[in-house]
Amino acid sequence: MEIYAFYAIAAVVLSSAVLMVTSRHLVHSVVYMVISFVAVGALFILLEAEFVAAVQILVYAGGIVVLFLFVVMLVNVSETYQVEFLHRQWLPATVLSMILAAQIGFLLWGNAGGLAADPSASGSVLRAVEGGNTETMGMTLYTDYLLPFEVASVLLLVAMIGAIYLSRKRV
Repeated sequence: MEIYAFYAIAAVVLSSAVLMVTSRHLVHSVVYMVISFVAVGALFILLEAEFVAAVQILVYAGGIVVLFLFVVMLVNVSETYQVEFLHRQWLPATVLSMILAAQIGFLLWGNAGGLAADPSASGSVLRAVEGGNTETMGMTLYTDYLLPFEVASVLLLVAMIGAIYLSRKRV
């Protein structure tokens, strides 16, 4: 039963992502993006990662989409419709899409016997903590992945300071 739910949600994610990219109306693209983000959150729920699903829905479907809607409201929409749709990018996009489709085909053909990966083959198996997956994720993040976490926080701090510097008024 879980596999059918996965395929249904994956179909929603893929179709909304394609509609988001191909939609000519900016607000419709943002709505399709919200549908895609919520469906990805549903995939995380299927994986029993409730915390990641909640963060996915709150941060991406909530915060990022509101930011995109503000950008859409501030952009002059009449100028964006004058731009030719997929003018010079159709050939590289078609070639890259074909390469991606071939890679996915080879992956599925090579793994035709079993689509599920062997969890014992993974090198980074999460520790079993009695508090649930949120505590497991916190313990792993602050022990095994502390340095990448701190590097990401410093990069975000530098980006925030740069954005503040660039947006301030010249005196």
